[in-house]
Amino acid sequence: MSLKSAVAITAGKSAHWFLKTFLHGGTALPGKLTLAIDPNVLKTLGANYETVIITGTNGKTLTTALTVKTLRSKYSVLTNPSGSNMNQGIVTAFLTAQKTKSGKNLAVLETDEANVEIVTRYLHPKVFVLTNIFRDQMDRYGEIYTTYEKILKGIRLEPTATIIANGDAPIFNSQQLPNPTIYYGIDQGNDQQLQAAPNTDGLLCPKCQHILRYHQLSYSNLGKYYCPNCDFKRPVLTHQVEKIIRQKPTSSTLIIDHQPLTLQIGGTYNIYNALAAFSVARFFGISAAKIAEIFDRNDEKVFGRQEVIAIQDKQATLILVKNPVGLDQVLEMIKTDPDQFSLAVLLNANYADGIDTSWIWDGGFEKLPFERIPVVLTGGERWRDITFRLRVAGADQTNFQQAPALSKVVEQIKKLPTQKIYILATYTAMLQLRKLLAEQGFIKEGMD
Repeated sequence: MSLKSAVAITAGKSAHWFLKTFLHGGTALPGKLTLAIDPNVLKTLGANYETVIITGTNGKTLTTALTVKTLRSKYSVLTNPSGSNMNQGIVTAFLTAQKTKSGKNLAVLETDEANVEIVTRYLHPKVFVLTNIFRDQMDRYGEIYTTYEKILKGIRLEPTATIIANGDAPIFNSQQLPNPTIYYGIDQGNDQQLQAAPNTDGLLCPKCQHILRYHQLSYSNLGKYYCPNCDFKRPVLTHQVEKIIRQKPTSSTLIIDHQPLTLQIGGTYNIYNALAAFSVARFFGISAAKIAEIFDRNDEKVFGRQEVIAIQDKQATLILVKNPVGLDQVLEMIKTDPDQFSLAVLLNANYADGIDTSWIWDGGFEKLPFERIPVVLTGGERWRDITFRLRVAGADQTNFQQAPALSKVVEQIKKLPTQKIYILATYTAMLQLRKLLAEQGFIKEGMD
């Protein structure tokens, strides 16, 4: 270890101790400080770790949490659990890790798509996990093929690393790579002749540019796709969901590779996340039965991903939303709740959220069961935008409230008439809300 690295690591650890002890934060700033002293420090910190990078548009945080939860049954695992997935957040994760002296040390890292290349240069990953690519934060990523190229720049640096990719996403089968590849997906049989909605991204065959068709369609462009004009089709799946038995807002019961299991979180999109984690765990030698046992435990909250928070007598479910496909899947999930519930939607448009809010018009708010939603509450820095969007969707049918100051949201939530509340929030709005909830003692701590 060089003197520069030693000084940088000492400074970063000291900063983290101070922030954690006195300000109850510290997921990014220690990493920023460390990188300012030694921009190459990640190479030193990551030595002697086998690294798994998890990236994609949606599902990174939950996939990472489930993967870590499973692998810890057998290995010592470092991770970045708060969703701080840029370079500085990853450095902080290494700064605060407790590395064992014997046995295999794994680093399972949620990584922003644009940071895959940077992280790969220093950590030389053993595995890349690809969840999906949808249109998201156009100001940062551009179209989906631009996003995928950012990821590929990192993968091409490690041609022997294993790729574990969503086989139902056509984009992950669009480029020939030398890497060994494991595909996962959903195949419940009963093939049909289907086509995706006409405004869906990623429907052109990469070989002949014809529009793809489907034998099975999960949502958006995910499913058992094929080109009616050439031989392009979904690759053979190594791991697959064979049957979705039952779905509720808070759980899903399914069969993966002949193994029945229950996932303690709702939504079809989260079934894909669980399947990705299942595939990684199998790669590292965890049995299917053990994975099922671990998935069935409801013993941790995942930061902002269907995180249930008790606010006095209310049960508030906090869910991150950030793009049309993810939003639609969240709306589909909460529609399955048979009970009455209140709905809060908090919209910010900072850099981490994406500064363009036009994506809210592509989400299907019109499908919400407003007859079972006695109160709709809007807030955040762009509360006017989301208020107008929900008025157009039909929220005026019910009691429609606004909270222009996010500081007032918690007080208004306490007064809502239903015990059950779903809070949909963009990233920085979620951080701000969690900070308020921490200050009032409803959660242990917010996130910086």
